[in-house]
Parts: sequence; structure tokens; C-alpha cells
Amino acid sequence: MMRRRDLVGSLAAGALLPALPALGASRHRHRPGDPSWPSDTAWANLDRAVGGRLVKPAPIAEACAVAPRSAACTALFTDLANPFYVGDQPGGTQVSGWLDAWRPGVSAYAVAAASSADVAQAVNFARRHNLRLVVKGGGHSYQGTSNAPDSLLIWTRRMNAITPHATFTPRGAREPAGPAVSIGAGAMWIDAYEEVTTKGGRYVQGGGCTTVGVAGLTLGGGFGSFSKQYGAAAASLLEAEIVTADGQVRVVNADRDPDLFWALKGGGQCAFGVVTRLTLKTHPLAETAGGAFGAFKASSDGAFRRLLGRFVDLYAETLHTPHWGESVHVGDDNSLHINMVFQGLSNAQAQAAWRPLIDWAAADKEITATGPRILGAPMRGWWDFSDARRTGADFVKFDRRPGAPAHHAWWKGDGEQVSMFLYGYDSLWLPASLLSPPERGRLADALYAASRHFGVELHFNKGLAGGSAEALAASRNTATNPAVLDAFALAIIATGGLPAYPGYPKPNIAAAERDKARIDAATAALRPLAPAGGSYVSESNYFNPDWRRAFWGPHYPRLAGIKAKYDPNGLFVMRHGVGQEHWSDDGFTRLA
Repeated sequence: MMRRRDLVGSLAAGALLPALPALGASRHRHRPGDPSWPSDTAWANLDRAVGGRLVKPAPIAEACAVAPRSAACTALFTDLANPFYVGDQPGGTQVSGWLDAWRPGVSAYAVAAASSADVAQAVNFARRHNLRLVVKGGGHSYQGTSNAPDSLLIWTRRMNAITPHATFTPRGAREPAGPAVSIGAGAMWIDAYEEVTTKGGRYVQGGGCTTVGVAGLTLGGGFGSFSKQYGAAAASLLEAEIVTADGQVRVVNADRDPDLFWALKGGGQCAFGVVTRLTLKTHPLAETAGGAFGAFKASSDGAFRRLLGRFVDLYAETLHTPHWGESVHVGDDNSLHINMVFQGLSNAQAQAAWRPLIDWAAADKEITATGPRILGAPMRGWWDFSDARRTGADFVKFDRRPGAPAHHAWWKGDGEQVSMFLYGYDSLWLPASLLSPPERGRLADALYAASRHFGVELHFNKGLAGGSAEALAASRNTATNPAVLDAFALAIIATGGLPAYPGYPKPNIAAAERDKARIDAATAALRPLAPAGGSYVSESNYFNPDWRRAFWGPHYPRLAGIKAKYDPNGLFVMRHGVGQEHWSDDGFTRLA
């Protein structure tokens, strides 16, 4: 049954804004200054309906735009390197734009929603007044989908409650689904890990970056460090509360609106409505988790090609298992940097896995090895940063603002992306068939060729081949491109520079264009390995013309049909989201 507070909230929303007819053939959304833009009275009514939670977002770097030499501007430089601060601003986004693609543009108004009733009010208001609607939780959007100028923003950051369940029965189901956790749409993964793992001794499959939003990652079919063991985040979804375009608050699962529920499992962020709460399956913890960190450097091109060949052999024969995740970086300076993690192995077992490559490198005079160091510990402490705070360890950074929760920290390696201005980005899934002995040489050759143009990262946890049978079975029942099931890794080629905000040096556009061209060349060198391999929607090329096939493959027609059923007039539109082909790039004009 619907809980009383949800029912009352829904009725309240309907009392203010009764069910309204769809906008039908209207082709243009309204902007400020248009004759049909809502009046001040209309906005005031919305503010009252959401309990005074209507705000006017400001540009996140406004202090530097107004007074570049002020103390407020100086302090902002520190804040803009803190992902928690950035996410706490209605006008903030994780990155500061993308060359030739988008720059941050704050919404005209935002509803800082505290409940599904607030969200319903905002959805009804946007539909009634034909407004561009945008949704933001964590704000980790490389594509810029969590912000749009002249729009109404639904900001879910305050909806961050986390409730573990010893056993959970989805609404309408006959049998319990087992241990689970319900998480508000505005929560970050570090908060989920604090409750589920550090305090509760279980695991919920989420993002590797601690400040990623729970809702955005799950809806986008995202991955975490241990995806080969536990599957994509969407594979653990048991139930979701969602406000659809008609303003209804729905609770969906495998028994209630099963088509919409399936679409939420990887069909893209906010394409079908505004998710306000998710319930995810939790898993038993492995006894141990750890990492392998180090580097190999070749002194000649020939030696580097040999190194890549030996690493491909090692990965195929030893590391292509549910135990290993994260990445290696194939550098354009003939280096191979190791940044991998493991679970369910002892330190000795993890060390033994790397021994063949370490011994081979020691015997080759043209190869210099640093590590890899193996560091393992009980998995329950993976996100427990209390010792790091006490000792001052530098592998994590803390939110030092007054009142910030003690567990709010981010991995040092993720810090470089905060407020970054992207120059170029591309990704493609590489099929596990490349790990067969006859194909390994071709894979190593392509990695070498690509690295002559730009560095390539192989994210093994973002391809599910080699994963556990349970992970593969659960992930198969999601909307993500099924190519992920056959991929051993996601190859990512990307870079960026200093924030494109007032107070910072202006981006060197000529240098950025050169890097963009190098990324394109590196991608072209890898493309023949997987000409139809697909790409991960949240970490992909903004300019990909084949995005429907790349992100969802054969699932796209089904997703488009579900979109037409629940959002027939395209209230929820975003860059490369389901149904976006019917709208202009800015989401304001319906295409003929």
C-alpha cells in the first residue's frame, strides 16, 4: 500500500495543479521574456506549494565574475576543487563544460525537492507552462544533462535518506527479495557505503567515485570497482519510486509497471520521469579487498610493444576473473600504469597473480618496474576513512567544511576531474574474444598504435565478461547495451584542463583542439577491434552520431516505445537520452 505521507503529498499536488491535458502539438518550450512565461504570481504559487523550496540558482563562480580579486573569489578556488561543495550548489556541475559542446548554464528556477510531492508539483508546473525541465542529483554529468539555461530544475540533493532492510518485499510481490537498502535520489555513494558496508557489513553495488549520485549511476547502468563480481548497479534494482510526466507518483518493480521498471535499469538518467527513491539489493561482503598499484616503463618502442603483449597475456590468463577490477593506463610515453583492485583474494594470491609479469620485466633490460604494490585489508573497511583522517594519509581527500560528515571523502585520483573543462572524450567496449590466443597480438598492436596518439585507459570493471554467473545473469536483465556482457573492458580516451570559470586562465583553445584531434586518432586506432562494440552512455563521446545503437543496441526500439507510453510529449529531454532525436539539441524545440 502507498504510505500515508506519499498519498497526502500526491493529493496536495493534485489540489494545486489538477490533472492537465498534454501540450499536444506545441513545438516550442517557453523561455524567460516570452509572453507565455509563467507570471511572478504563478512562481509564487509554486513556491508555496513546495514549502518555500523554490530557489533561483546562481552561477557557481559568480563571486569571481563579480569581484575577481575579492576574498570570496580566492576562497572559491578551494571550494571548486571540493566535489561535495560543487554538488551542494544548485548551479554546480562536476565538470565545467566541454570544448565545442556545452558550458554550464543555470536554470531560471529550481525546486530543491524534499519529497516526491515536491517533485510532482514541479513536474506538473513544467508540463502546464510548457517549460524545459532538467533534473540533478549528484551532478556528475559529462554530457551536461544536469543543467540547462532558461529551465526549471528539479534538484533532489536533499532527498538523501538511506534505510537498510534485513529483508525487503517489493510492493505487490508474493515473495521477499532478501536484504536491501532504500536510498533517496539525492544521496551519494559514499553515504550508501557508510550505511551499508561500514556500519552494516554488507555491500551495495555502486560507483567507484564516492561523490557520484546513486540515482544517476543506477539509471545510467553504471559500474563500480567490483562490477565483475556484483554486476552493473542497475542489475541490483528491486524497486523505484518515480514521478512520471503526468505528475503521478508511482512505485514500480517487476510486478508493478514492469515495462517502466525495466527501462529504469540502465535506460538513461531521467528519460522516463524523476526517480525519487531506489531500493537496491545488498550482497554479502568478501572477506578482503585491496589494490595493485605500480608502473612499468619501456625504454624503446619495441620494448613497449613487448610489454603490452605480455600484459595482455597476463590479463587473459590470470586477471580476467570476478576478483579484479579498475584500470590500467597505456601511456603515450611507453608506460603502463597499474591502478587495479581486487576482492575475495588474499594478499599472497593477489601477489601471485602479478608474479609472471614482474619476473618477465625483471629479465628484460629495457623494462623498468615499480611494483605493483599489493595492499589488502578487510573489505568492510574499504570506505571507512577514519584512520586516514586520523593519520593524515593522502590517498583520500576530505570535505573540510564546517559541519561536513566525517565520512565525506573522495579518492585522491578522482580529484582531477572536479571542475575540469573537457577537451575530448570517447569510449568503446572491447569484446572478450580479443583475449583468445589468436587475437591477443591484434589487441596489443592496436593499444600500441592508439598510444602513439594519446593515452588509453582500460577500465576492466566496466565490461562484464569474465564476471560471476550471478552478475552476468542479473545484468542481462537490464536495458544497457548487451555488448557490455561480452566486453572485458571499456577503453576510455579523454582529457581536459583547468576549470572554464571566471578567475581561472582562459582555456588554450588551440592546445585543446590538438588534444581533441589526438583523442579522435587514438579512438580510430582502436575502433577496428570493435566496430559495433558500443559505448557506455555516461562516459562517452558528446558528438557520437550513432548514440542510440552505441548506448542501447537492440534495446533502443523497446525503450523508445516505453518512452512514448509514459512521456508522449517529451517533457523529459536530455542530450542523447531516449527520445532526444525528436528535439533540438537544447531541448526547446520539437523537430518536425
